[in-house]
Order: sequence, then structure tokens, then C-alpha cells
Amino acid sequence: MRLNLVLELLDVPGQLLEALSPIGKLGANIVAVIHQRDVKTERGTIPVQITIEGDKEILDRVMESIEKRGIQLIAVDDVLRKEQIITILVGNIVGEDVKDTLARLNQLEGVQVADLDLKMSDPPENSATKIVIEADYGQKRNILKKIKEIGNQKGLLVINEV
Repeated sequence: MRLNLVLELLDVPGQLLEALSPIGKLGANIVAVIHQRDVKTERGTIPVQITIEGDKEILDRVMESIEKRGIQLIAVDDVLRKEQIITILVGNIVGEDVKDTLARLNQLEGVQVADLDLKMSDPPENSATKIVIEADYGQKRNILKKIKEIGNQKGLLVINEV
């Protein structure tokens, strides 16, 4: 079985070796590595494409080992992985229409609201909602900016994760 991975590596010496080391140790074979240092993600990291082959069980252990080393897997077999974004909106969220806020977030490309917790209070200006968003990997900064814009337009306090 072959597996195509895209990893996100820091641009520091030893990162590529750190990412590749579990592959052979766990019994998989490296078929190809594409490492272009002049191509960077929005985070300033380097995407590295790796094709490996082995049994499904071995490839699963390789991916688990890579992630345990703190290396992000951006895509597996050309399927972008999702990252979770958590934000809190405080204010009269019910009066400002939760449905419209969620619709605006879901309209963003690669974004889906996965969960919502609403705490209503009296007065309604003290209400709060925690929103969990699943987004295509690498879009976090843009999404947090858009959430801030929506909150500002609705007069809500926005608390984004750091």
C-alpha cells in the first residue's frame, strides 16, 4: 500500500531527518520526498511531500509516530486534514441572531461549525457562546480574523484561542 503525506516542518536543521526517521524504523519504505525550502506556508513552515509504502498497520503507526513528534500532517492521500478552532462570543448573541452568525461562518471556504454551546443570561448582553469550528488546515489565521470582523459588526466581544 502506498500513502502520500504532506508534512509541515519548521525551517531548522534536522527537521526533515526527524520526520523521516520513524519511517524506516517502523518498517515502511520511502518512495519519494519533495522538499522545497523556498516554498512556505502562511505559518512560515515548509510543506514536505513524502510517499511511503508498507502494510496499512505499519503506515498507521508511521503517521502516529510522526504526529507524536509534534510534526503536523497537512494532508493524507491528497485529502486536507482539518484543524479545530475554538472561539467564544460574549454579548447579546441571541438578539444578534445566532443563526446568522453560524451561517456566515459556514459560508467561509473550508469551514464548518462543528459544535456550539450557548449560555443565556439575564440581562441578555451577558450571554456567551462557545463555537467549535473545523477548518481546512492552514486557514486558521484568516478564519480568526473573519470571526473578529463578524463579532465587531454585531457588537460582540470575541475571545479567540491563541
